[in-house]
Amino acid sequence: MTTLEPADLPALAAGTFEQPTARRLSQARRASRAHFAALGVLGGAWGVHIPSVKAQYGLGEGSLSLVLFAAACGAVLSLFFAGRTIGRFGVRRALVLGAIVMAASLAAVLHWPSLPWLLPSMLLFGAAMSLYDVALNAEGTALESVGGRAIMGNLHGMFSVGGMAGAALTALLLRLDIAPTVQLAAISAAVVAVVLFAARFMLDAHPQDDNAGAQAHFAWPRGQLLIIGLLIFAGMTAEGVMYDWSVLYLKQELGMAQAQAGIGFAVFSAAMALARFGGDSLRARLPEAALLRGGALVAGVAMAALLLIGHPWMALVGYAFVGVGLALVVPILFNAATRVPGVSRAAAIASVSSIGYSGFLVGPPLIGSVAQAVSLTAALSLVVVAMAALALGARRIA
Repeated sequence: MTTLEPADLPALAAGTFEQPTARRLSQARRASRAHFAALGVLGGAWGVHIPSVKAQYGLGEGSLSLVLFAAACGAVLSLFFAGRTIGRFGVRRALVLGAIVMAASLAAVLHWPSLPWLLPSMLLFGAAMSLYDVALNAEGTALESVGGRAIMGNLHGMFSVGGMAGAALTALLLRLDIAPTVQLAAISAAVVAVVLFAARFMLDAHPQDDNAGAQAHFAWPRGQLLIIGLLIFAGMTAEGVMYDWSVLYLKQELGMAQAQAGIGFAVFSAAMALARFGGDSLRARLPEAALLRGGALVAGVAMAALLLIGHPWMALVGYAFVGVGLALVVPILFNAATRVPGVSRAAAIASVSSIGYSGFLVGPPLIGSVAQAVSLTAALSLVVVAMAALALGARRIA
């Protein structure tokens, strides 16, 4: 999950913004927490049911990587028009639209007649998820500005909690032998209901961003921005791999039942959530470069150990440490991007975000291709390589 601030997100009611009351701000914060959690729940359900998609359509790792590639392509392409869509329709409407399309796509994922029908659906799924992500992060950023205190770490923690809950719930439903199609339809409908209810309590308007000029719609990364973007790419590649392949690794390589393998996604998400909730206090006391390096080393060593040991329950322990190690990568690197001189905060974040999302685009399909040629265990070792690159590059963060 990323914090994205497109520079072309104008105030919802420019020139008419009024400071909300403390009660109204509290309601809006709770609504944003619910929206982040809802996205996590859908992501958790999707992660657990990737093996279901593989089985339903008789896919090998190479074909499955095409499915993941389609979703990632939709997410990346959406970044180029999400800001203008939100500017035209407003944050609330764009968020609700993204939620409905995203949930409908997930509910239908096991109903298509063949792979050629599934791929466009996954493209739409990724695009809707990206639009939803941009809209809810725009709301969270506005709440920080209006409320005068940081809440993004807490919000991203709620995303991880939602991922844990979605994965755990889906694993439980599998143990109860409830059909995957019924599960995905029910979870999707519940998420839409929560989003529609919580959307009523979002901010009615956003304050104008003084740093967002017409020239800051998008800035191609170079220099320090390019370095930071590449480090985000490494971190998000590893995160995307964990989301898309962790359950399949436990099921296919280590022989766990799918209902039990789903716990792996929940463990990863839970560890990341706890680390994010406590991350702000750590960043206040320790240098960010040291935290970034330490997190990368923890995640890399844990991933290497679980792949070498090859024991199901030790893998779950390893997933927890990988989650802890990856938790602060995005907050630290996005914060570093805003300190690059000569670039507005919005343009800097949009720039490095575009590279970061490419990690989700490249990572999971690359794992699938290597797994097809060698093995999934060998392919997941690329996460260790990404973490080594992140640890080495941490010294470039001021």
